[in-house]
Amino acid sequence: MKIAQVAPLWEKVPPFNYGGIELVVSRLTDELVRRGHQVTLFASGDSETLADLEAVYPRALRLDPNVKEYAVYEILQLSQVYQNAAQFDIIHSHVGISALALASLITATTTVHTLHNNFTKDNRHAFSYHQKQPYVSISNSQRQIDLNYIGTVYNGIELADYPFVAQPSEPAYLAFLGRFSPEKGAQHAIAIALENGWRLKMAGKVDLVDSKFFEQEIAPLIDGQQIEYLGEINHAEKTELLGNAAITLFPINWQEPFGLVMIESMATGTPVIAMNFGSVPEVIAHGKTGFICKSYVEMAQMIPLALELNRQTCRKYVENNFSVSQMVNGYEAIYRQIIKDRIESNGCIHAAKIQF
Repeated sequence: MKIAQVAPLWEKVPPFNYGGIELVVSRLTDELVRRGHQVTLFASGDSETLADLEAVYPRALRLDPNVKEYAVYEILQLSQVYQNAAQFDIIHSHVGISALALASLITATTTVHTLHNNFTKDNRHAFSYHQKQPYVSISNSQRQIDLNYIGTVYNGIELADYPFVAQPSEPAYLAFLGRFSPEKGAQHAIAIALENGWRLKMAGKVDLVDSKFFEQEIAPLIDGQQIEYLGEINHAEKTELLGNAAITLFPINWQEPFGLVMIESMATGTPVIAMNFGSVPEVIAHGKTGFICKSYVEMAQMIPLALELNRQTCRKYVENNFSVSQMVNGYEAIYRQIIKDRIESNGCIHAAKIQF
């Protein structure tokens, strides 16, 4: 198949440090190339990929202080994609509502949209207006409004990128990895650690919109000893943080659509204790690879039990359920079904273009 992958321009593919969407797009794109597909990745110019790279800007927009209007470059990117739509058998968008309007105007090539974020009070109007376009959810819990869902494909990671750690480091510590925003729950991770006498190592980025929250609720509690902040770390530092932890805390208080940190942690062997929101019950095997809790008090109570979980079981669970291979299998099946349906609906006009 000839496939266009459309990634956000905010981060490079794969990301320097934080960037779950871009990491997933990177692994998906490269594996599709390895399987013999002709793939074009529309992303920032500093992206690294096995596919053909098309870029309207030379670097990730988040890293360029000269960029003041993100939407300008997104419009340029989508213009480039859809002006060349006839070159592709399918277009795969990872940019949310931005692609909906143009995708609805192009009938010769179908766009499938993976939903990487939750619906908001405002954006649900756009999705509902374009209800009939094909969508892929990254968890069943994400399906909060009625759309034309073609399937659910869980995010996958490359196991080789996450070294297994049979025995965590001493002295033992809890880990937190994620954006420092109220809904990600770093403040609750700190409270659990302080109230139960545990060391806590935290890492992640602080967006400008969350800087006040970080300065007021997080920074005053960081002492560099019991509560340690590592900043925004790279992949090697991330696997070291998660792999050497006794337990990873995932104390979210919002409907997280997937939560890549959970499978990254379990891949290294570290169990996860999480709040029961969003996709958590679909990702964690309760009592085997972690615990799913109804309160932060319960999260603290589960620490002794989580320490007894088998780390090899955590690793095997990710291998069996959240590998890149399984993710790409899911998307390949969806691409083929969409193309098959389009050929049939168009009276086989495009039959010479695709061979199954």
